[in-house]
Amino acid sequence: MIDSSAKEVSQFKEDFSNNPYQRQRKHFDLEELLDRNPIQVDTVNIKSFVRNKRIMITGAAGSIGRHLFKQLILFKPKRLLLIDSSEAGIYELDEELKNISEDIEIITIPANITDPKRMKHIFQQYQPQIVFHAAANKHVPIMEKNPYEAIKTNILGTKILADLSNEYWVEKFIFISTDKAVNPTGIMGASKRCSEMYLQSLAGEMGITTQFVITRFGNVLGTNGSVIPRFAKQIDQGGPVEITHPDVMRYFITMQEACQLLLEAGATGQSGEVFILEMGDRILLKDLVQKMIRLSGFRVGEDIEIIYIGLRPGEKLLEERLSEREENNPSRNSSITVSNGNSVDSRFMADTIRQLESALDSGEDNEMVLILKNAIPEYISHNSEFEKLDMLSRKTNQT
Repeated sequence: MIDSSAKEVSQFKEDFSNNPYQRQRKHFDLEELLDRNPIQVDTVNIKSFVRNKRIMITGAAGSIGRHLFKQLILFKPKRLLLIDSSEAGIYELDEELKNISEDIEIITIPANITDPKRMKHIFQQYQPQIVFHAAANKHVPIMEKNPYEAIKTNILGTKILADLSNEYWVEKFIFISTDKAVNPTGIMGASKRCSEMYLQSLAGEMGITTQFVITRFGNVLGTNGSVIPRFAKQIDQGGPVEITHPDVMRYFITMQEACQLLLEAGATGQSGEVFILEMGDRILLKDLVQKMIRLSGFRVGEDIEIIYIGLRPGEKLLEERLSEREENNPSRNSSITVSNGNSVDSRFMADTIRQLESALDSGEDNEMVLILKNAIPEYISHNSEFEKLDMLSRKTNQT
């Protein structure tokens, strides 16, 4: 079991219990929002996987990256290389690292994963053996308005890192994907699915020694920009709490569970596999908000109102863990299932990437999205201006 301590608790969790502006809200642990016991993993394999290794984390200043490097420290890697494009985020990491006394080399670098020259220099200089790729643009409505950014960071940034990992003999590359990549309805999920496909195409190529492993997360409780902090803020302000739709359902996992899934995937995953946490049943967002209100010491509908504002662009009612074409196989851990994924032709993916790069040069959103729809037939837009492209995509895939 992976230990956690008070100083490893997420920034949101601290803010959640110590907000000076709250309306006398009672404190509760985020884990109380889940109607299941937290999932744990055996650390024996993880210790041998991490110990004395040179490890890179992209998106290291984000919620998941920050928590992950604290977990990795417990297993005594030789070096931790923390990469993030946010200067402010790197500064915060540097300040945080002053309080860490472990005898481990920890290096922070402000760098953008979409800069191939910069990333090549970093791989050359530091020779990472393991890469945890957490950097991404993740906000569904924002990416729906900005396909360029979703494609540039989530797809081309991933390609740059994966290609360099192969070039510099990285042993294992662990990619953080999302359940939104399954039958995507928005550009964010589609960009993540395209990244999965590119990694799976590499996994099937002869002569590539790097193992590319994919992990799919549900919504991680309390991460920056996620719904829980937004709901908490609205409760603090006296409501109303805004939900997109009364029937919207999501999978949720804790930050600890997310990191455990990453470490388990790294320790035991084989190239091309997709690791998925058994997250229990999907949670009706309306029920989760009502529980938050009650745990905060208020009455639903009397002290705090709930209102519905409609699904945002690119969102869907129900998240999914696996597509119909993917297998759901048991792993060594009963709480984690593994799909071997679908083989993806490397020539097809190379052509798709070339088309996307050309579309970025043109700056035409419709062209970018149509390329993704042609590459991912199950990508059907919801509540989006790109719904008009679905008919064109179906015609293209039928010819």
